[in-house]
Amino acid sequence: MKNLCKIMLLAMFCFTLLVACSEPPKPEDALKKYAASWQKQDFESMYEMLDSESKKKITKDDFVKRYKDIYSGIEAKNLAVETKTSKEKKEEESEKASLAYSVKMDTIAGPIEYTHKINMNLEESEDKEAWKVQWNASNIFPKMEEGDRISASTLSPKRGAILDREGNPLAFNGTAYEVTIVPQELPEDPSETIEPLAKIIGMTPEEIQKKLDQPWVKPHYGVPIKKMETDNPKIHDAVELEGVKSPKKETRIYPLKEAAAHLTGYIGQVNADDLKRLKGKGYTAQDWVGKAGLEQVYEEQLRGTPGGIIKILTKEKEEKAVLAEKEVVNGEDVKTTIDSSVQRSIYAQLKGDVGTSSAIHPKTGEVFALVNSPSYNPNEYTLGISNETKNKLENDSKKPKLNRFIYTYAPGSTLKPLTAAIGLENGTLDPNDVMKVNGKTWKKSESWGNYHVTRVSAVPSVNLEKALIYSDNIYFAQKALDLGQEKFVSGLKEFGLGEDMPVGYPFTASTIGEKGMTEIQLADSGYGQGKIQMSALHLGISYTPFLNEGNLLAPKLDQAKEDSTIWKENVISPETAKIIRDDLTKVVTSTNGTAHEAYMPKLPLAGKTGTAELKKSKDDKNGMELGWFVAYNTEDPSLLVTMMIEDVKGRGGSHYLVPKVKKVFQESLIQ
Repeated sequence: MKNLCKIMLLAMFCFTLLVACSEPPKPEDALKKYAASWQKQDFESMYEMLDSESKKKITKDDFVKRYKDIYSGIEAKNLAVETKTSKEKKEEESEKASLAYSVKMDTIAGPIEYTHKINMNLEESEDKEAWKVQWNASNIFPKMEEGDRISASTLSPKRGAILDREGNPLAFNGTAYEVTIVPQELPEDPSETIEPLAKIIGMTPEEIQKKLDQPWVKPHYGVPIKKMETDNPKIHDAVELEGVKSPKKETRIYPLKEAAAHLTGYIGQVNADDLKRLKGKGYTAQDWVGKAGLEQVYEEQLRGTPGGIIKILTKEKEEKAVLAEKEVVNGEDVKTTIDSSVQRSIYAQLKGDVGTSSAIHPKTGEVFALVNSPSYNPNEYTLGISNETKNKLENDSKKPKLNRFIYTYAPGSTLKPLTAAIGLENGTLDPNDVMKVNGKTWKKSESWGNYHVTRVSAVPSVNLEKALIYSDNIYFAQKALDLGQEKFVSGLKEFGLGEDMPVGYPFTASTIGEKGMTEIQLADSGYGQGKIQMSALHLGISYTPFLNEGNLLAPKLDQAKEDSTIWKENVISPETAKIIRDDLTKVVTSTNGTAHEAYMPKLPLAGKTGTAELKKSKDDKNGMELGWFVAYNTEDPSLLVTMMIEDVKGRGGSHYLVPKVKKVFQESLIQ
């Protein structure tokens, strides 16, 4: 009897435990699980939680595709789905529930946020009960019904213009002819149109055919082939061909063309590398982005902010509701300090040579011009550059795509005024002291071996004035040695060498090469050889202390920036500045001056020429020579031009540049 009682008590205990362990499922728990899958955009798991009636109305593939298409179309990010605790009491036996949830997400049209209710049913499956979602289209967005669809579109901002100092465009949104082909209007033999058109627009027949073979093309569609500038006379020949049309389309225009290509840069369609670099900034594969020059430097300002709108449309494509809308913000114009007339004038003088040039206002630091030669037409990139043209530019030995004005080069004798100024400031150079050297070569001691410094004119005795007039290498080599490496390097740093220019454009910093400088390298550096490297703009800026009581000006390219015009104060004393300034005037006025050819009584100039030898060794007779000339007008200085041309050996060295720079002053300052 006792055993029977024990068995009964044990059975009752087990029954009680079983009842306690099999509490009925709760709809709140099911909805939390559904919301978690939703937030992860795990649409397949969401589908598995739908009730049987919902699954009859939509297949798993359609369910998953619908969510993916909508979310990718609106570019849904940062999705957050939360369940709301219901305060309503429900009977445990109830087989239906209505629970609230909230959704937040970021989209191309801004944030979307809403709260909605979802109906749930308790269903039995495989001897188990579970709460399932009674799904319908309103669970995607509350106002959606079956048959509705989501429309999402971006609104592209108008790109800001790049302007010169007078407000003239360097880059703007203009129009061009878009050469198109309507396939069904081509002659029976399409080659009768395609082959002559290829010659007219600079493409190959294969490139044109590839565009016509794109999968989206229909016989009655106008297929864009290439854009052409409105002033291009060849457009008339193109439209006379059967099947060819030329509607006008908006495009980016660069009116200075080759004259300012490296300065403005150009825009191009976003590629995979751009998308990776610009991740998180709202770019798509359909967008255009600055690829080089000012277009790239000021991309954020020029681009503006895209807008967007997301709507619910009925099956008749009528607007039912706007879910989100973000206003487009057009890009801002960038007004530069560039003077288009100076830019064009310098390019005209450089054209045909390999070189670079800068022009500044020597009293304000404003940059008037940054020029390269050879160059390219940036319009070809926005109009549709052919593979042939692209390959020609890339394979050209003169490298027309290379932006030379951002790089550094040996400045040659144009560095001598800096060496003189540093010597004067340190008391190691007396402008009246005379150096006596016989012949054209000199070396400090026998320890230099076969190495010696060479000068052009064998003047038996020179002081500072004559050394600058004759551009005497031996004089400045000795003055650098008198200074010693530490003082010489320290002085050059005062002129900004060794650090980035405060200009907001990616120039290569000028270098000194002070580490491990030998005695010979120090001597060579004194006259601009050795390890000294400077960009054309920095070299021009380094002359500003001579015209501004010893202050080194900062280059200014953006008119909107109100930064201080002074980069470094009191680089040299006003007395030193005057000595150098007077001597640079005599480099032009003296009949023996290396820049005397630039002499103009009505427009007096001052400046310094320079020739930098790029040799592999002292005995290298085939090394290339760089020619330099830095010049400014002396009466009320308003223009300073620095020009460098490669390979001037056999063409007069730096003298080859003097008439070119002179011509720029004549065109820019003589009215």
